[in-house]
Amino acid sequence: MTEENKNLTNSKDKTKTAYAKRFRGYYPVVVDVETAGFNSNTDALLEIAATCLHLDEESGLFSLDETIHYNVDPFEGANLEPAALEFTGIDPTNPLRGAVSEDEALKSIYKLIRKKMKAAGCQRAIMVAHNAAFDLGFVNAATERSNIKRSPFHPFVSFDTTTLSGLALGQTVLAKACKTANIDFDNKEAHTALYDTEKTAELFCYIVNKWQTLGGWPLPDNEVEENSESE
Repeated sequence: MTEENKNLTNSKDKTKTAYAKRFRGYYPVVVDVETAGFNSNTDALLEIAATCLHLDEESGLFSLDETIHYNVDPFEGANLEPAALEFTGIDPTNPLRGAVSEDEALKSIYKLIRKKMKAAGCQRAIMVAHNAAFDLGFVNAATERSNIKRSPFHPFVSFDTTTLSGLALGQTVLAKACKTANIDFDNKEAHTALYDTEKTAELFCYIVNKWQTLGGWPLPDNEVEENSESE
């Protein structure tokens, strides 16, 4: 990298928010879905929750900011696997659920994410989830069914707390990882999108913050320059 390009890169970096610098302009949003099966194209999306995160610019530590949650009506023709419904305890026909369409749920969630993402100075959202490929697959499928032209989420990149907690805590099950991190976890409350999302968010914040307190972040200046050159 020439001295001129290096100065330009450093100048651009100085104008970025601390949030944007942390994850290359990505805005992490923690998501959990409850479904009526494992196939995102055929099985119903029944619940979705998303938690946005706050970054304290002085300490550089993350915490939970705002959570939005919806019960969702199965899309027309959706498959409802009895075993999945028994596992989650969700009755899709219960009128007291106050369920909304996939379209309404996603548009409301995306509106909040875009607002928070803009305020944080980030360019795109990235999904954080436990077994993230599963949740991202259902969200992408529902977005397509709803004819929403653009999701705030990257279509395939995600942060998987299963992998992160395996590395940081030696655990891959959400309940066990939380307990290892001294995060309260009630198995009776588990398998609801709202509860699992907020516990996953606590876990993600714990791991990211722990990495910082151990000296892993911010990176030394020479490593930042090497990363800039590779881009």
